[in-house]
Amino acid sequence: MHRRRRTALALSAATLVAAPLLTACGNEAHPGAAAVVGGDRIDVATVQRQASDVRSAQQTSARSEDLVKESGQLNRAKLHGLIFARVLDRAAKDAGVSVSRKEIQQVRAAATAQYGGDTGLKAVMLEQRWVAAGQIEDDLRKEVQLPKLAQALGADLQTPAGQQVVGKALTEASKALHIDVNPRYGSWDDQKIQLSTYKAPWISQVTPVQGQPEAGA
Repeated sequence: MHRRRRTALALSAATLVAAPLLTACGNEAHPGAAAVVGGDRIDVATVQRQASDVRSAQQTSARSEDLVKESGQLNRAKLHGLIFARVLDRAAKDAGVSVSRKEIQQVRAAATAQYGGDTGLKAVMLEQRWVAAGQIEDDLRKEVQLPKLAQALGADLQTPAGQQVVGKALTEASKALHIDVNPRYGSWDDQKIQLSTYKAPWISQVTPVQGQPEAGA
């Protein structure tokens, strides 16, 4: 991948929500919800299904035991990713940015070539991002979306100043969505754009596929 794209990938999303618009997701008002984002539910079942797909894929790896240990907080990692994707979508929409399926496919083709074919790409995504085969394109979408957002904002993601501009846009989008997380998963921090129990600040949320995912929830 080009250097600029790799830099963009290294960048992924400011007080804790003091008074959430919605009540705790774990109560009777939102049974079965892991989070409510912009009024839309992310069901616990969705989070568990994504985590289960990763676990199933890990079981087929020669490094199965190590992979499971390294991804011990997989459920929280998956919820974090689902919320962050919606924050990035909102920030992109506010900036007039759209992403086409063709653009995502182009990124996938480049990554596939980089890792010696589809099998290689799937192995890297599973081991380094905790992403199952069916989740790859959703994950790679950020690799298109984030640099386009930066471009629309006139920000250079290779500089601290540019990162600050993008971070501000993500924080504003996060606040606008009134994110309410089921307490079993922690809480959402608008400034850091992360779950309180999952250490993946936005600055490293979207990591190069050759990098390891942050340890977290």
